[in-house]
Amino acid sequence: MGILITFFFGIFILLGAAIAKAAKNEKLIEQLSISIAFGTMATLSLTELIPEAIENTGGNTLLTIVLVFTGVIILKILDKFIPDHDNAHGFDHDCTPENVIHIGIISSIAVILHNIIEGMAVYSITSTSLTTAFMLSLGVGLHNIPMGMVIYSTLKHEKKNIKLFLLAAVSLSTMAGGIIMNFMWSAINDFVIGILISLTLGMIIYLIIFELLPHIMHSKNKKLSILGILIGIVVIAAGEFVG
Repeated sequence: MGILITFFFGIFILLGAAIAKAAKNEKLIEQLSISIAFGTMATLSLTELIPEAIENTGGNTLLTIVLVFTGVIILKILDKFIPDHDNAHGFDHDCTPENVIHIGIISSIAVILHNIIEGMAVYSITSTSLTTAFMLSLGVGLHNIPMGMVIYSTLKHEKKNIKLFLLAAVSLSTMAGGIIMNFMWSAINDFVIGILISLTLGMIIYLIIFELLPHIMHSKNKKLSILGILIGIVVIAAGEFVG
């Protein structure tokens, strides 16, 4: 089940690419998906991830804080190689198609590494709660929609087979992380799970504060943003109720 969950949120990359190709109002969809992702991730962090991280590290709050901060730094470093989501095309108008393709390829490689780590982290959470892991994958998946739009836009001048290969690789990289964790699982105990959950929490906090929140703060349609956040909160609350 854990591997299926990691496969699930990788598919959102392809959804973002499909939107970039076909949608006339992709900005509206991007804004709504970002707002829902903010609501789901923020609620999940407060209600599930923080308590689970502290519990699985033996109640060591200081260690948890250090690991969370490490997770923030890891994602910050990886994000240096990923173009800004604000620019759906990820390049200046003066750039040549060749430069744009280069940006798309480098970005795809960075996102693959990024997604492998996220896939490993989400898989580790399945050991404590499948519901939490699924809800987290939904939040991360919604965040991946704009990234899929960015990657497609930067690769649209590339050859079709290369473009499809890179999009497939990016989408399946989350499941690759889950498969890696599956092979390593026999050597992992509760304390290691606590470390992974803490690192995951740091990555999620980074996404909330440095990626999702700026989009929401600069949104021209505040009502849509609030609606998306409320939908995200309700989704997590419903998941808690069902779970």
